[in-house]
Amino acid sequence: MTLVTLNYWAGARAAAGRASEAVEAATVGQAVDLVLTGHDDDRFTRVIRASSLLVDGIAASTDSLGRALDGPTTVEVLPPFAGG
Repeated sequence: MTLVTLNYWAGARAAAGRASEAVEAATVGQAVDLVLTGHDDDRFTRVIRASSLLVDGIAASTDSLGRALDGPTTVEVLPPFAGG
C-alpha cells in the first residue's frame, strides 16, 4: 500500500467539499474506490466517475488504474468542463 493524494479541481472540489484527500491504496483504482465509499453522496460519485485523472502528471487510462503503485502518487481529478 502506498499514499495516494487526490487533488480535486473545479466541480470535483465543490462535490468533495475539500481541495484534496489522501488514502492508502495499492492501485489508483483502489484509491478512487476508497474515496467514493468515504463520501456518501451521489453527486460526488457522478462527478468523480465523469472526471479525467492525471496520475503523476500523466493521463490515466482504464488499463492503468489497476497497475500496482510503487511509491507515493498524486492524482489530479479533473471534471468535465466547457469553454470557448
